[in-house]
Amino acid sequence: MNFPLNPDLHCHSTTSDGTLTPEELAARAAANGVDLWALTDHDEVGGQQRAIDAAQAHGIRYLTGVEISVTFADATVHIVGLGFDHTDPRMAEGLADTRDGRGPRAVEMGEQLAKVGIHGAYEGALKYVGNPRLISRTHFARFLVDSGVCRDTPEVFRKYLTEGKPGFVPHRWARLGDAVQWITQSGGLAVIAHPARYNFSPNLEYALFSEFKQHGGQGVEVVTGSHSAAEALRYADMAREFGLAASRGSDFHSPDESHIDLGKLPPLPDGLTPVWQLLAGRVH
Repeated sequence: MNFPLNPDLHCHSTTSDGTLTPEELAARAAANGVDLWALTDHDEVGGQQRAIDAAQAHGIRYLTGVEISVTFADATVHIVGLGFDHTDPRMAEGLADTRDGRGPRAVEMGEQLAKVGIHGAYEGALKYVGNPRLISRTHFARFLVDSGVCRDTPEVFRKYLTEGKPGFVPHRWARLGDAVQWITQSGGLAVIAHPARYNFSPNLEYALFSEFKQHGGQGVEVVTGSHSAAEALRYADMAREFGLAASRGSDFHSPDESHIDLGKLPPLPDGLTPVWQLLAGRVH
């Protein structure tokens, strides 16, 4: 595979909590000069074949993708899988188990919001869900903004849906080792997504990277939509320290909500092994 100039290996469609279909994302990626793309919906691979077909229609190389929700040290961590067999039943079974808790959790979130005078939030959030099994805080946030409760998404998460605020309901996701195993046993490569977002202490972050590597994880997102330039350099150093390949992805969800558009990221820092070099044989 020729070295891609503009890979974007993290984004979301209506199959999880994005606002664009896989086909619309492929068109947007192509228009923005992306030459290697991955759709990484939350805990779901149902959009993968559509993304493969759409990428090929636009002349973009494609890697299968998923973003798996993991509970680590009582916090939610995301592990991106790239280049796996999206038809592998072991992946499908693992993701189904992870998703099962979202529905009851969402009902409880709606009940909590009703106690502070916000009624109909669960029903309202459902209107934004492309896949009801994947209802999430993002869908509640869209309802709260569009119904005038909050001005924008940042205000939602300042006042609601986060720990200690109305509407927050914790959920136990997959275990780190299970998520890495689902990815690797189906032929893919596991990547720690946007590590700066977890706000872990240095010791806890070291524990995350160490355990991830022990389970067979091979990559970390260095350049992503929520990382500053300084954070990108920091996680470049972490990648070198732990012998991990580096990934690059916008985490694009919506033209109206996302920090950065598909394909508009800065390049990886020098001296890193890009994940796509390790996945050259898995590109569609």
